[in-house]
Amino acid sequence: MSGTAAQGPRLRPTLDSIPTYKPGKPASADSYKLSSNENPYEPLPGVLEAAITAAGSFNRYPDMAVSELSAELAARFGVPVEHIATGTGSVGVAQSLLLATAGPGDEVIFAWRSFEAYPIITRIAGATPVPVPLTAGEAHDLDAMLAAITERTRLIFVCNPNNPTGVAIHRAELERFLDAVPADVLVVVDEAYREFLRDEQVPDGVDVYRDRPNVCVLRTFSKAYGLAGLRVGFAIAHEPVATALRKTAVPFGVSRLAQDAAVASLRAEDALMVRVEALVEERTRVAAALAAQGWELADSQANFVWLRLGELTMDFAAACERAGVVVRPFPGEGVRVTIGEVAGNDIFLATAESFRKEL
Repeated sequence: MSGTAAQGPRLRPTLDSIPTYKPGKPASADSYKLSSNENPYEPLPGVLEAAITAAGSFNRYPDMAVSELSAELAARFGVPVEHIATGTGSVGVAQSLLLATAGPGDEVIFAWRSFEAYPIITRIAGATPVPVPLTAGEAHDLDAMLAAITERTRLIFVCNPNNPTGVAIHRAELERFLDAVPADVLVVVDEAYREFLRDEQVPDGVDVYRDRPNVCVLRTFSKAYGLAGLRVGFAIAHEPVATALRKTAVPFGVSRLAQDAAVASLRAEDALMVRVEALVEERTRVAAALAAQGWELADSQANFVWLRLGELTMDFAAACERAGVVVRPFPGEGVRVTIGEVAGNDIFLATAESFRKEL
């Protein structure tokens, strides 16, 4: 056997510089998981039944066109069905967007810190990530993002509201930004947490996309709809982009269970909004309690809160775990804490209060 053969297959060298995506740490049997922005509620009415029925045919491939769900989404948002593309969660659709737009020598701009997957999937596509620091107020620095655009820029991610800080961009500043972006650069407005928004100055990305061919909107069923374990997300984009997404998607990526559960979830939106409103009210309670303890908080419009802790981040995360809640630390930066069950939120608040008193 030659020396080269003994070393095994040659993999892409760029993989050495790509970190593995880090999911929220799972909780033990006696603790609460507040690390993954999951919905703490059971499936919506009719959803579990739809999934169980679909399970009876999982010896067959699912509908690769995701026809029923696509038609339901098109009707729900008032867009042509040709403008809908689905994938394995919004992150799966985001990766398809990169495969369709960017490669070696191209650049992808996003705020930082923002969704952890952006730089990972950018490097997987062979493109160069261009992170732009957030403002002191934990928001997108849209002027700096515009200044970062070059001839090599192919795609810009705008996470609204931003994960993990929760800060949302208002209509006037977003539209000013979009008007200044070159028409041949795709802007992806990632609205994974759209349902939790209560700031009326934040626009609906679907309204923004309608007369802008270079704007694509990402949504997911993983958060508010509570289908994180089934992996189904979608994009709303003008036909050339949506067609490219269908070409770059993994064939049969969205299972029959996911498709049927998503359709049932859309048809149970009245019940959904009751649950979402309860989570928003709980977010308000948690944020008010933290402010009363003396923490400085950005205005989160998502289903989580963000504490900028710097070098104390890992100590705080460890204190939470000892107390019985698992949060999502970003070493050297801060912790993101999902709004979950009231009992878990109360443990987190008590831990935050004790931790702050020791500072």
